[in-house]
Amino acid sequence: MPEPQNKLSVRRCLTFATGLVECLCFAGAVFGWAALVFVLKEDRYFSSLCVNTTRVNGTQTLDCSAQDEQYSLIFTIASFMNNFLTLPNGFLFDRFGTTLTRLYGIFLYTMGTLMVAFSSSALAYLLFPALSFLAVGGILLLMTNIQVGNLFGSRRSTIITLYNGAFDSSSALFLIIKLLHESGVSLRTSFLFLSACSVVHILRTFFLLPRNLIPYPLPDRFTYGVTCGNSVTASAEVAANGEAHPAPEETAFTKNAPVKQGPVKSVIYLSLLSGVGLFLFVVPLHLTTLCLFLSLSEKTFRECLLSRFFMWHLLWLSVMQLRHYLFIGTLNPMLQRMTGGEASLVSQYTNAFAITQLCGVLCAPWNGLIMDRHKGKPRAAGETEQEADLRASVLSLFLTALQCVLFSLCASTPYLPLQYLTFILQVLNRSFLYGGNAAFISVAFPSCHFGKLYGLVMALSAVFSLLQYPCFALVKGPLGGDPLYVNVGLTLLSVLAFIHPVFVFMHCRNLASERARSKASS
Repeated sequence: MPEPQNKLSVRRCLTFATGLVECLCFAGAVFGWAALVFVLKEDRYFSSLCVNTTRVNGTQTLDCSAQDEQYSLIFTIASFMNNFLTLPNGFLFDRFGTTLTRLYGIFLYTMGTLMVAFSSSALAYLLFPALSFLAVGGILLLMTNIQVGNLFGSRRSTIITLYNGAFDSSSALFLIIKLLHESGVSLRTSFLFLSACSVVHILRTFFLLPRNLIPYPLPDRFTYGVTCGNSVTASAEVAANGEAHPAPEETAFTKNAPVKQGPVKSVIYLSLLSGVGLFLFVVPLHLTTLCLFLSLSEKTFRECLLSRFFMWHLLWLSVMQLRHYLFIGTLNPMLQRMTGGEASLVSQYTNAFAITQLCGVLCAPWNGLIMDRHKGKPRAAGETEQEADLRASVLSLFLTALQCVLFSLCASTPYLPLQYLTFILQVLNRSFLYGGNAAFISVAFPSCHFGKLYGLVMALSAVFSLLQYPCFALVKGPLGGDPLYVNVGLTLLSVLAFIHPVFVFMHCRNLASERARSKASS
């Protein structure tokens, strides 16, 4: 007998709720870096790089620019790894499903928390691999939770953006660690507790999430559990008709699969094992994975990859992501400069920034509602569901680009009280950016390529985001600590993001015109 509908509904709701908690409390903690930097400075990490210098007026001052460069470099590498390794991990997710991908991510996340826990001012360089492991493990937790939106049909985009908003809000975790540190709780104790929480992630992996993938759209009589597929009743009907068809989930993910699977499996296993080795070997192994996969990938994936949709979407994500990464990575030195080095003010504004990050989970669903607003409404004659989804995404893409320009303008203005508005615009734009990114890929391309395309766009945007460190070096060096010209340049660069919504709008309008001409001729 098929599983009772009310039990299925409870399981789906429990999966959604626990996934939201997981993303909200753990996944994106690395983006609360500004709050953690404050704690690390208190614990004298990289303090040996601070030197006494003499100003023009003859007074002695402590120059910690080299220390700030180390912190900026750590975040640059971690944010790069967060995005770049999403590509091979996307292939891993599409090929081997949820359980294996999550175990890999949980392993990396736990290693990262343990490295921070056992670091010290003498072992400060452990932060380089530690933050990278935290970033990669966190994005894997998000990636495996995004598919839960497939269970909620007409609210799919809302669920996806909600999870991405929770991912953004989890950056407030480092604020909690900062406040606990000020109350006497050591950094080691806090991160050992985070390591112990990995047990919860493992239990959720085995008891709530499917071993494989959740298809979209859900087929009739779909049962959700550790294994997903048709109900027993549907299987009985197949047997009675004497016909056997592939399960909907298998059809969605293997209908265009290449014939040669042996090399692919070997490469994926290498990708999984690379996380166990030294981080030095991870990137070469994953690059090998990418090259072999692209040589074996199916035609439809190549078509998605070379489409204008993908190219403009990549530009849209890259320019705005660079603006956010540079702002987060340089927030502490920016506040030091604006406050004249007054520690209490720096702490106050750092806390304000971290608190606003909690609002990401409240902002992101509005983007999903914008994209889902056409659901349930009658479509135009001949209009496909994908075309309706694309048309609905135009407003979301445009608003995200507009928010980024406004945020960049506020961040470029050297007026300290205005930074409260900057923090609000930053969290609003960031929640729209990553939620909209995942939602657009899910509606513009086939679902069987979601993991690969999501990983690829994140990886390529990560290469672009490496520009944040040269920008930081430019400000600290030739510009003498004044970021005005860099901020103006990044604001102008952000304007390029408007190309994407304009292109999608023109595409939808052309399709509507073709339908009208076809109807008139018939």
